[in-house]
Parts: sequence; structure tokens; C-alpha cells
Amino acid sequence: MTRRVLFIGGTGVISAAVVREALAQGIELTVLNRGSGRRPLPPGVESLVADVHDPAAVRAALGTREFDSVVDWVAFTPEHVQADVDRFSGRTGQYVFISSASAYLTPPARMPIVESTPLKNPAWPYSRDKIACEDLLMREFRDHDFPVTVVRPSHTYDETCVPFDAGWTFVERMRAGKEVIVHGDGSSMWTLTHSRDVARGVVPLLANPRTIGEAYTVTSHDAPSWDAIAHALAAAAGTEARIVHVPSDQIAAVHPAWGEALLGDKTWNAIFDTSKLRSVVPDFLATTSFEEGAHEIVAWHDADESRRAIDPVFDRLFDKLADRFRIPAGQR
Repeated sequence: MTRRVLFIGGTGVISAAVVREALAQGIELTVLNRGSGRRPLPPGVESLVADVHDPAAVRAALGTREFDSVVDWVAFTPEHVQADVDRFSGRTGQYVFISSASAYLTPPARMPIVESTPLKNPAWPYSRDKIACEDLLMREFRDHDFPVTVVRPSHTYDETCVPFDAGWTFVERMRAGKEVIVHGDGSSMWTLTHSRDVARGVVPLLANPRTIGEAYTVTSHDAPSWDAIAHALAAAAGTEARIVHVPSDQIAAVHPAWGEALLGDKTWNAIFDTSKLRSVVPDFLATTSFEEGAHEIVAWHDADESRRAIDPVFDRLFDKLADRFRIPAGQR
């Protein structure tokens, strides 16, 4: 039987890949968003135009329609998910909340990270909001049978995404022979997952009754060190990485937003066990190594000069931090 699924959003890094995979799997897909996005919707998707934060516009767009599954890709706070609970109770067989693996205990106490790992992140408000959303939705499941499924992806990228906070500036500096900043000593292991691999894990969960009330980590097992990530990008860009290591708390002292994302997520080892996902999706396998992904990233940026913008704030900050933390040649 054809699954009728509604996506709210649908043009982001993960959601656009899931749109493509859903169509390939024969899902009858409707997407509701503001009608604009960096990634256009492919043929075969029904498009409804409304701002999800405008209740009247959403009511007008959806009418009395019901769905087998609803996935909100742009829900980040308890207020967002409460609006969805109110809107979709009794109108969907499943509500999928896209949480984050950064909600797991940070820093982690043991590896690998599994779904039963406690949810606690004192350093990053983004993660605490995701935890609060999960708490609200699980209360609704327990108390009112609201049919929630939680998905926890980790650091997901596609060809548009350089996985360092400086973005393309990181690659352009390497090509120019300049130093780049890697937090810590560069040895922490970090799981990177291509969006098409996440899509292969998410789509089989949609409208799957076995998943109600459950949470699933959807990640790759590819966990290179941050130094290895930098070197893979450099190789794809035809250059070398001149790395200067800077402690995360020192980065936070000069750039709080960057430091918040490091101390709340990227500073620590992140290795995940996806056995629970594979108990429901037995053939799930993430097949894209970051070395392959790095070549896609560089090729996409090289195809259009406008994509290779330099962030002057990060560019200056890298120079400042490199001057301060560079180890003299004779002391290496």
C-alpha cells in the first residue's frame, strides 16, 4: 500500500536527500514549506506553500487531509513541536521528530553511543532544546498515544557542506598555503554521514508501526579524526593541510558561538552503534566514506565561483589563533 507522507521543510541538507529517497521508494509525498529553498523539489512531489509558523496559512494549505506519516524538518523548540501535536493529533499515524545525536550525554562517558545513552548536553542550547522537544513528545506518547518516532542523526553533510565551522574558508586557506585551525589536538574521532546515507536509514522508518514510541540513531560508522578530515579535504582540493591545534576552550574565549558548537558537540569523540536501526532496517549500510564525500564537496564548490566565498571573520580569526598557538619548528 502506498504511504502518504507529509514533509514540513524538505529543502535542507538531510531533508532534500530524504525527499529523493522517498520518491525512489514509491512514497506519495507532499511537502509544505514557504515555497523557496536552496534545493528545488524534484518532479513527483506535491508542493503546498505556507509558513509553518503561520497557523492560519497551514490550516488553509492542509485542509482536513490526513497522512500516514508527518516529518517536521524545521522543528527546533518545544513550542514548535507542541504546535505540531495540536495540529496533527488524530490526523497522522506517525509523527517523526528530527532530533540530534548531540542530545546524547556530552561529553560522552563511554563508547559507542547507543539510544539508551542519557540525553544531557550542558554546553549547547541547540541540543537542550532538542532534548526538551523529545521530552514533550514522549509525554504525549505516554499520556495521549501521540504516535511519535524520534530520529537522531549526527553530523550530516552533502556536497554543499564543508564540515568545519569556517566553511569554504577552511579549504581556500589551505589552497593559499595558509594555516588552518583544528580544535583540540586533532585526534578526536568524529562521525560524518552523507545525507544520502541518512536517507536510506530514515525512509524505511516512515509509516512503520514498529517505530512508534522509539528513537533511532541514524549515522555512518565512518569516524575519522578531525586531522584526517582536514587532510582528506586538502587532498581533494589538490593541496596540503598546515594545521595549528587550538584548545576548544581557547576558541570559545575569542568566538563564543564557534566555541559553543565545539564544547557542546565536536570536541568529543562521537562513535555510534546503529544496531537498533538495523533491527528495523536490516539492509541499512552507510556507503560513502568521507574521502569520497570530500571530493564531492570540492567539485561542487569549484563548479561555481560564487560558492567559494571567504568569511572575513574566520579568516582573520584563523590568522590570530595561528600566530598565538603555532608551535615553532624547532619545538615540534
